[in-house]
Amino acid sequence: MPNVPYSERPLFRPGPHTLNWMIPLGMGAVGWALYMRYMVVEPTLVSLACEAGLESAGCYGRAAVLALSLWNVFGAVALVVALIQLIAPGLATFSVGMVFSAFALVFHNEVAGALAAMMLILSFARPGPATA
Repeated sequence: MPNVPYSERPLFRPGPHTLNWMIPLGMGAVGWALYMRYMVVEPTLVSLACEAGLESAGCYGRAAVLALSLWNVFGAVALVVALIQLIAPGLATFSVGMVFSAFALVFHNEVAGALAAMMLILSFARPGPATA
């Protein structure tokens, strides 16, 4: 594969077929995060049941989301992946950054999630991966 000079590479632009799976991925991430926040994490009845010892998938998911939110893992992952995306744009890093940015915005880590989303948007101004 010939080495394409940096200045001649086209900008990072996902094509229409790629957007056909990236849009549902982003909407699914926001939907799952909203479901977990408003149907599993915040309701008092679910909280009392899980803390009383109920062993269900919802309670395990709730415990995982609370632990990850407490340590701001969603925002940290979103920031790291968005920085990688800004340096070397690619579809996989963009998708992971978009999902974790959505999680961070919904789970009370707005600053990191918004900063990651901004860096993901800025990555569209960067040249994409070198191709033949």
